Amino acid sequence: MTANPLLTPSTLPYHLPPFALLRDEHYLPAYEQGMAEQLAEVTAIAEQADAPTFANTIEAMERSGQLLERAKLVFTIMTSTNSNEALRAIEAQVAPLYAAHRDAILLNSKLFARIKALYDAIDEVEGAEEQRLVERYYLDLVRAGAALPQADQTRLAELNRELAEASTTFNQNLLAAMNDALVVVDTAQELDGLSEGEIAAAAQTAAERGHPGKYAISLILPTSQPVLATLTNRELRRRVHEASMGRAAEENAEIAAQMAVLRLERARLLGFASHADYVIADLTAGNADTVMEMLGRITPAAVANAAQEETALQTLAGGVQLAAWDWPFYAEQVRRAEYNVDSATMRPYFELERVLVDGIFFAAHKLYGITVVPRPDLVGYLPEVRVFEVFNEDGSPLGLFLADYHTRAGKRGGAWMNELVSQSRLFGTKPVVVNNMNIVKPPEGEPALLTFDEVNTMFHEFGHALHGLFSSVRYPRFAGTKVPRDFVEFPSQVNEMWATWPEVFTNYAKHYQTGEPMPIELVERFRAASGFNEGFRSTEYLAATLLDLAWHQITEPPADPAAFEAKALQEAGVSIAAIPPRYRTNYFAHIWASDYSAAYYSYIWSEVLDADTVEWFTENGGLRRENGDIFRRELLSVGGSVESLAAFRAVRGRGPSIEPLLARRDLN
Repeated sequence: MTANPLLTPSTLPYHLPPFALLRDEHYLPAYEQGMAEQLAEVTAIAEQADAPTFANTIEAMERSGQLLERAKLVFTIMTSTNSNEALRAIEAQVAPLYAAHRDAILLNSKLFARIKALYDAIDEVEGAEEQRLVERYYLDLVRAGAALPQADQTRLAELNRELAEASTTFNQNLLAAMNDALVVVDTAQELDGLSEGEIAAAAQTAAERGHPGKYAISLILPTSQPVLATLTNRELRRRVHEASMGRAAEENAEIAAQMAVLRLERARLLGFASHADYVIADLTAGNADTVMEMLGRITPAAVANAAQEETALQTLAGGVQLAAWDWPFYAEQVRRAEYNVDSATMRPYFELERVLVDGIFFAAHKLYGITVVPRPDLVGYLPEVRVFEVFNEDGSPLGLFLADYHTRAGKRGGAWMNELVSQSRLFGTKPVVVNNMNIVKPPEGEPALLTFDEVNTMFHEFGHALHGLFSSVRYPRFAGTKVPRDFVEFPSQVNEMWATWPEVFTNYAKHYQTGEPMPIELVERFRAASGFNEGFRSTEYLAATLLDLAWHQITEPPADPAAFEAKALQEAGVSIAAIPPRYRTNYFAHIWASDYSAAYYSYIWSEVLDADTVEWFTENGGLRRENGDIFRRELLSVGGSVESLAAFRAVRGRGPSIEPLLARRDLN
């Protein structure tokens, strides 16, 4: 094995991992040595003779595990974006080891005694961020089971190991299913309705995936696939939809049911009635009843809107019974007929590079004064991953931003943000963050032309990136997006507003060939159509949210996962054949392979804050540096070092109101 570059801190700018030197065989040794080192560090902290102080206990804990953190962050990005058989094998081996390692720390009785002593005398700890860190460490250990009897702790560790293994298997099954669910056709004629560029991309995808001479449609993670809006071949639309719905259906549904039961047992061990109660108790919502009350207020109105839309679409479909694979197609027909807007007309004005530079970076510069400069001399984890350096208005360095926008075999679905290096004044580190999406890669030399949904997602994910880049805290536990799960989506959703802000929109929405701005009449039609199909969008999201909560409020094991899902949707009032949930159980990676279990409601909970904040920006002149400075200083920069709703109040001047959201989604 070559010298392992993970074993020492990177010497590259901003401690960017040395991807050019990394090999698959480096990860497992780095994990093993990292866990051994951190366990030794924590043991020394827990067993020292000196009385506990903030410095010798809490800050010492923050300093521990640096090698493990490096290995984990790099390995996570590689398994998410460029997985292969070797990495999947390591992932399966590491998951239970890492779960056991965390339990060895979180259930260390001597460590807990020291932290509890500091928590009990928290007023004697100097500094607001320091006090909050003591509180957070104490709550983390209590929620991990540190106060439980030994027998319960032993069972808890077993549950955590089983859950880690199951989550990894679920994710790997889904990744394989995403590749296998490729929909292949023989002729270009079958792709009628797609643009020439989309057809060329389908030919390239087929060639890359082992089907030369044919055409292949790759799938994105959510149920509804973008091509359904324009494919005229109804049978092909059905194939695409059923391929989407059926991904890993049998194996992952069983794993999900198993995980739900294990999570229920763990929650009860920790003194909660359900996993949902356990999760939400530590989030800004506070309890599951508050979440269900909010969802109960908006779900009936969303379903009623969707029913009106369905009636209109069924009329357009004529004698054909409207199915889930028909809805996007006929909705697109209505959009064209009533608003004179269609996706094919819009795409030439949404070229990826222009959206990124003249849209996303432009808005960030106007609002926050930052500049984003390409760094082609720095190497990402793949050749197509671009590296940018970000500077404050005064020229001081802020961090690095990596962009990875195209789909590929071995890359998980969806869009997300990762940190590769966390900001911390304790270590003197600046942030390195990554945005990932799954935009179909065009043929060589051709531009990537986006749907507006993809444009909006790019703005959203860069909102997460800004949350990480603007972090200004001392302790890594609070850096950037390390905030409650039902708050983390809020800043990124706010950043979506700039996608349609006139000054920004007109700067990037230009024809990729002529450079001409989108005609004003098309802009007006586009804005008029922006609220169209809102019933569908709200209902498919709410169905997934309520499905998540149903799984995590079970009181006994479900006999049949598919029957449980159907019953859950029926009882929640969102069982509409033509509007399946945004994610079904078998490919609901957010809740089975990520950190959103019992918290997928976070998107609409955060949207309450988002809609209210958009109103604040608008009332105060919108894209103004003064507004950006306030939002950055009071909220984005503080990460988790301040209670989240207190940060919101510091910007808004009051607590959140749900009314702006109800108006936005036509739910009044």
